[in-house]
Amino acid sequence: MELTKEVKTLFIETAQTLKGSDRRMFMARVVKLLGKGGQRQAEAKLGWDRGTIRKGQRELESRFRCYDNFSTRGRKRAEERLPDLLDDIKVIVDEQSQTDPSFKTTRLYTRLSAAEVRQQLIEQKDYAEAELPTAETIRQKLNQLGYYPGRVQKSQPLKKIPETDAIFEQLHQVNRMADADETRLRISMDAKATVLIGLLSRGGQTRVIVKALDHDFAPKQKITPFGIFLPQFNELYLYFTQSRLTSDFIVDCLCDFWLSVQERFPQVKTLVLNQDNGPENHSRRTQFIKRLLDFVDQFQLTVKLAYYPPYHSKYNPIERVWAILEKHWNGSLLDTLATVLNFARTMTWKGHHPVVKFVKKTYHTGVRLTQNAMAELEKRLERLPSLEKWFVTILPVLS
Repeated sequence: MELTKEVKTLFIETAQTLKGSDRRMFMARVVKLLGKGGQRQAEAKLGWDRGTIRKGQRELESRFRCYDNFSTRGRKRAEERLPDLLDDIKVIVDEQSQTDPSFKTTRLYTRLSAAEVRQQLIEQKDYAEAELPTAETIRQKLNQLGYYPGRVQKSQPLKKIPETDAIFEQLHQVNRMADADETRLRISMDAKATVLIGLLSRGGQTRVIVKALDHDFAPKQKITPFGIFLPQFNELYLYFTQSRLTSDFIVDCLCDFWLSVQERFPQVKTLVLNQDNGPENHSRRTQFIKRLLDFVDQFQLTVKLAYYPPYHSKYNPIERVWAILEKHWNGSLLDTLATVLNFARTMTWKGHHPVVKFVKKTYHTGVRLTQNAMAELEKRLERLPSLEKWFVTILPVLS
């Protein structure tokens, strides 16, 4: 049988008017009329699926019809009806989540309940209450994204100061503005606890049998990791030092990082630094502020310091990186400096390996400015009223 243009149009339009078993059986009869190679011709010239044709042929030969039970397929997933739902949930929950302080798991524990997340979707993202799924469905979505709303004793902060809520509110506002503005780049920075190098047992499990010392003998060496993390881009930069963790070391790492990426971000005029209020980098540390002033003048950038409240540093995104690193070298012997650095290079965050550098420079503690010198530098700082310690803006001197 020859498939002329008129015949092809007739077959295609007729098949489109039929449904289910009637459609399949019609397609099977047409293929039978086409003779040898009919399935191939129907697929190439009529656009029909061979699997559907074969199913119709079986129905035609057996005289048993197959009825499609669409009603048992269930409802579509919420993210199919609301394509931005998962992204909006992440925006709301991510800034309210912290990693496990012991780094024994990569789970993220959030302060928000599923019902509260649902309410925030209505208030912040303008969802209609009728179109949103139930709180139980929201809870399941949270778990799929890696967030766990349930309270965990070890993840609860030890203390809370009177300014904690105000700090978090301002911090979330600053971070959202930075993420929405292409002229601002948000950076999460922090150091991990010092790693002891030697045949030391650090707990954990491994498939390889290793022998470790079961007493706290003196380690061969010590090394401290410092991380710079870009939450928007999931990029990680790790710096290791065997020297002291000082203000000079932190700002040197920041300078090295910016020199390596500034060509990628020509539009960026402001860096927002998320940190904890540690002794080496808090906003009253004179050497830290002096080095940051030198940094903003050198690169003609504005730097905004946005600190997390005391006892809540685990909400800083960089902390999640340390959990991944701990799980990566879990149960292995960190017996040499090269072993530590190799483990750091082979870890992955969101499918990307970090940039790893070893800093050989020696840093000295106790470097500080006099009160008079700091008073002069203080004139260039813009501190947020009532939250002066936690939010500071440093503007460059125009060259």
